[in-house]
Amino acid sequence: MNKLAIVRCEHFNAAHRLHNSNWSDEKNKEIFGKCNNPNFHGHNYELEVKVIGYCNKDTGYVIDTKILSDLIEEKILNRFDHKNLNLDTEEFKTLNPTVENIAIVIYDILKIEIESNLELKIKLYETPRNYVEYPY
Repeated sequence: MNKLAIVRCEHFNAAHRLHNSNWSDEKNKEIFGKCNNPNFHGHNYELEVKVIGYCNKDTGYVIDTKILSDLIEEKILNRFDHKNLNLDTEEFKTLNPTVENIAIVIYDILKIEIESNLELKIKLYETPRNYVEYPY
C-alpha cells in the first residue's frame, strides 16, 4: 500500500513586526523595509497542514480529520489568531516572526501531537504570492 496525504486548511490573522534588536534602526529599515514598522502590520495567513502516512486498515484514515482540526484549533489558532505575534506570544518574544519562523514554530508544536509514524508538512501563506513549505 502507498502512503497518502491528508490536508487540513485553516486561516488566522495576526500582526507582527520584523526586527532584529541587535541591529540599528537604520539597518532594520534597510533589511525589513515596511515590515519593520514600529506600529506593526498584519497578515491573513492561510495554513495547510499535511499529514502523510498509511491508511489504518480498521478506520480507513491516515488521521481522523476531526482530531486534526481540533488539534490545529487548540494548539495553533487559539494561540496565534488575532494576536500580535511579537507582543502576545511566548514563541516570538525573542524569535523574529518571519513567515519562515512561524511555519517552523507551527510544525514543532504540531509534530509532538501526532503519532510518530506520521509525517507532517506545513505550508503557510503570508500573502497569496508568498508562502513557505516546511520541512522541504
